[in-house]
Amino acid sequence: MSSEPCDPLAFIENRPFDEIAVGQSAELVRTLSAQDIDAFAVVSGDVNPAHVDSEFAEGDIFHKVVAHGMWGGALISNLLGTQLPGPGTIYLEQSLKFLKPVGIGDTVTVRVTVVERDTEKRRLKLDCTCTNGDGKPVITGQAHVIAPDRKIRRPRVTMPDLVLHKQGEVHGDLLLRAQALDPLPTAVVHPCDRDSLAGALHARDLGLLDPVLVGPKERVAAVAEAHLLDLGGVTIIDAQHSHDSAELAVSLVRDGKAKALMKGALHTDEIMSAVMSKTSGLRTERRMSHVYVMDVPTYQKPLIMTDAAINIAPDLETKADIIQNAIDLALAIGIDVPKVAILSAVETITRRLQSTVDAGALCKMADRGQITGGVLDGPLAFDNAVSMRAMATKHITSPVAGQADVLFAPDLEAANMIAKQLMYLAGAEAAGIVLGAKVPIILTSRADDERTRTASAAVAALFSSARRA
Repeated sequence: MSSEPCDPLAFIENRPFDEIAVGQSAELVRTLSAQDIDAFAVVSGDVNPAHVDSEFAEGDIFHKVVAHGMWGGALISNLLGTQLPGPGTIYLEQSLKFLKPVGIGDTVTVRVTVVERDTEKRRLKLDCTCTNGDGKPVITGQAHVIAPDRKIRRPRVTMPDLVLHKQGEVHGDLLLRAQALDPLPTAVVHPCDRDSLAGALHARDLGLLDPVLVGPKERVAAVAEAHLLDLGGVTIIDAQHSHDSAELAVSLVRDGKAKALMKGALHTDEIMSAVMSKTSGLRTERRMSHVYVMDVPTYQKPLIMTDAAINIAPDLETKADIIQNAIDLALAIGIDVPKVAILSAVETITRRLQSTVDAGALCKMADRGQITGGVLDGPLAFDNAVSMRAMATKHITSPVAGQADVLFAPDLEAANMIAKQLMYLAGAEAAGIVLGAKVPIILTSRADDERTRTASAAVAALFSSARRA
């Protein structure tokens, strides 16, 4: 009876001392990537700018980002611990001499060679070299180890995937672009707690907003004093209470004295009631909707999610407006041709599932020019919208699937759940604004931190600038 040969990559096996002779060697080849440098910096804490700051490195001695020296040392340790001698090895001593830098894209060959054996103590001395693509040494040294005394063969442990993401990177890019614009005149509605007032003032200090604070003047001043916040140069318009604050802030927009609204310490329905008033509000022919610009660590680009806060069960016409609002925002933040995934539970139109029927209608509306500026496809399940692998598995041909810029959910419940799952399970950060009114509305949550409020202000500034242009 014959059996299938075992996959050698499925196991890790050592060489006991008695099987090792002088002259034996092992090697591995590795090409340095930017991710390798980032991972080593995260694990070691070594954030020397020569390794992680390309602008600094350009003016440094090597004129480029280079690997940490001990990255090569770690590869030597890899060989000793996994191949020669392998599992059971005890590291005693290591000397290293660094001869040349290793840059991103360089291929390094690492070799260890046994040069001495001490039978009594089971000790080995090994020459260690790392050479670059042209065969020149970049690191040399010697290692002293105690070799294992018995054969060890173990299943190779599957390591977790390593996801490297610079927190706030997507929003940081939006912030830099927004700071190049003139500050956006913004009516801050009822900033009567620390978070809402500090968020508005921080956006001012970053050059994003020119805030006008609308609320009970004494309460605003008391909050500023209690938390050492600087109100210097900021206009405060006195209001009696939160409803009055909302109405006065809306009137500032109608009078052209503000180009955006920012929610403070009041309920969303209070500010939206003033905004949606048929006689004195900020309505347009477009239905208002909420849009998140999300920075998701496991996604390769900004991800827009809508509508998670305003429209509970939108009809077809409202869905078209929600999608158009999201496309307009995507264009404003620099996405040339936004790819819109219309979400449902399945990928085919099914009469019993209204969201799939609406998805087909929305795509046809885009074909007829009723929705413009983006590419739509749907219905698409969530996995097919964001995963190229899922798209390929299900044999879906689509210009949107696997690479969506905008996720449109069929109702508020679904959108809110998706957004909150991305935030609390995937570590996403979300900047949210309301569109469809005469001006963008920065609709922050009480749970939002200062960075989220700042990112939301940056998104509003970019949108306002794009619309004026």
